[in-house]
Amino acid sequence: MGTGARRILPLGLAAAIVLPAGLAGAAERRVGADCMFNGVRLYGNVREVTSFPDIKVQIVTSFPDLRVQTVSSFPDSCGRWRMVDSFPDFTVQFVDSFPDVRIQYVTIFPGRP
Repeated sequence: MGTGARRILPLGLAAAIVLPAGLAGAAERRVGADCMFNGVRLYGNVREVTSFPDIKVQIVTSFPDLRVQTVSSFPDSCGRWRMVDSFPDFTVQFVDSFPDVRIQYVTIFPGRP
C-alpha cells in the first residue's frame, strides 16, 4: 500500500502543476496588441445589430478586454468608437453572457487596459 500512495502523490502534484497552466490560456488577452480581435480592428465606425455580428460584446465595469470611448468624430485609435446606422467598419451585438470581447465605457484613455 505504501507504493500506491507514492504513485498517487506525484500524479496529484502533476495535476496541480498542469491545472494553472491550463487556466493561464483561458486568461490570455482577447484583444491583441494591434487592437484587433479575429482580424477586426476595434476602432472606427460601429453598428449595433441583433443578429450575425462581427463581434459579441459584453459591457462590464471591471476587468475589461477593451476600454471604449464613444466619439462623434475621428474614431481613429484603439477603443474609439463612433456609433453609426450605415457603412460600419464592424458590427457588434451586445450580450449578457458568452461574449467575444468585454468592454468598459470610459470618457478618457480608451484602448487596452
